[in-house]
Amino acid sequence: MLGNEAVARGLFEAGCAFISSYPGTPSTEITEYAAKDVYAEWAPNEKVAAEAAIGASVAGMRAFTGMKHVGLNVAADPLFTASYTGINGGLVVAVADDPGCHSSQNEQDSRHYALAMKLPMLEPSDSQECLEFTKLAFSLSELYDTPVLLRLSTRVSHSRSAVTVSEPQPVRLRDYHKDPQKYVMTPAAARPRHAALEERMAVLGDYSEGAPVNMIDWGGNHRVGVISSGNAYMTAREALGDCVSYCKLGLVWPLPVGAIMELAKTVDTIWVIEELDDFIETHCRKHGVKVRGKADLSPLGEYTVEQIRKAVLGTGTDSPRTLPVPAGGPPPRLPVLCPGCPHWGTFSVLKKLGLTVMGDIGCYTLAASPPLSAMDFCVCMGASVSALHGFLKARPEYAEKAVAVIGDSTFHHSGMTGLLNIVYNQTPATVLILDNAVTGMTGHQPNPGSGVTLSGTAAPVLDLEALCRAMGVRRVSTVDPRDQKALEAALREELAAAEPSVVIVRRPCAIMEVRA
Repeated sequence: MLGNEAVARGLFEAGCAFISSYPGTPSTEITEYAAKDVYAEWAPNEKVAAEAAIGASVAGMRAFTGMKHVGLNVAADPLFTASYTGINGGLVVAVADDPGCHSSQNEQDSRHYALAMKLPMLEPSDSQECLEFTKLAFSLSELYDTPVLLRLSTRVSHSRSAVTVSEPQPVRLRDYHKDPQKYVMTPAAARPRHAALEERMAVLGDYSEGAPVNMIDWGGNHRVGVISSGNAYMTAREALGDCVSYCKLGLVWPLPVGAIMELAKTVDTIWVIEELDDFIETHCRKHGVKVRGKADLSPLGEYTVEQIRKAVLGTGTDSPRTLPVPAGGPPPRLPVLCPGCPHWGTFSVLKKLGLTVMGDIGCYTLAASPPLSAMDFCVCMGASVSALHGFLKARPEYAEKAVAVIGDSTFHHSGMTGLLNIVYNQTPATVLILDNAVTGMTGHQPNPGSGVTLSGTAAPVLDLEALCRAMGVRRVSTVDPRDQKALEAALREELAAAEPSVVIVRRPCAIMEVRA
């Protein structure tokens, strides 16, 4: 199974009965696979998804929400406080990090959220552990009255390994009782809940010391020890074999002190091999354990077998293996929009007009690359609309030569509040909503504008025109990006208007048209 598929199987076997997520590579397939056996839905964004899962948990049902690392930023608000309230039915939150930026705008290390939220975090290293750790997460959640984070990475999510499955366990819906002191986080209630949270983390720290997912493998060498977890452990194991002893951590927060101390007493040198930040390394140093790590290994991207072997054993090269290439090197091949993609028409016009384009997250972000080279800004979901507002407040002379572009799914996710801000603060901004009726970038998942749910049932189609007008935008027009003259005329007209305007650029995704 794929790691994501194994997590989905773990949800099924654990008796999870409610799933709400927002698609984001590399986490998307968890919810898609799970939907075959468990009620699952796509939410407009990760915050909504997390809140829905929290609600199901409070009602007594085992619940799950999954997201990529930047999605955890969006879901952080409710999860920080859910750590205070605790749960009723088990609540598991999967977050898939992306070392190497394979499909993301940063290399965020989500382990810091576990520390900051004071939540336990499990990190599997292969598909079998994805299944087992998912089930364990529900058990820990209900045993310790806490949401549990499950940290994945691109390699673990999208690699395949053998998995042994078992029959799902029957899990009853837990009784629900009103308990405002537990679930209503006014300051008066939050203070004692914080104290309970600290007590819980101390108990979880004790659990971590003897947790079966944290183990020491003495291997054939007691002189060198390696502390690692997740994909980094698998890479280290391939690189070093039995040349070292290993402390493999499956529960990466709270981290065990005793197991690390036991390793330190036996070996001469300890290496911490972890991708991205020095999370485990810092924990070791805090407790007086001398280790080697980031001073010899990069905080950037994924590690290769060669890099680890070079650092620890002093053999091989610290560069990844590459295939021989012809003299002069291969020709550059940048990612581009699909042939027939309606965004080609949109960005061709934007480039022709020489506009400053505040971009967003979606397939259309590829328009920043040649041959279009027609995007000037992209930070996070929904930022194009809000950033255009700020840009025009700083440089009002750009009102007729700057626009924001945002996809339909991204607009549902976090663009609506930015548009409301433009209307409220009376900014003469022109916003293009690129409506292809699907969440294209992550694999054509349905959204509120698709007319269908994750399960395939019919759903109301969001009326973008009516929504924008209801938010106070008086100038709303709709054009087909294949009609270049009409699109150019609409843009010229709206850019000249001294008030907020929205141009809905509507054309179905070319791939979806072919499939239909």
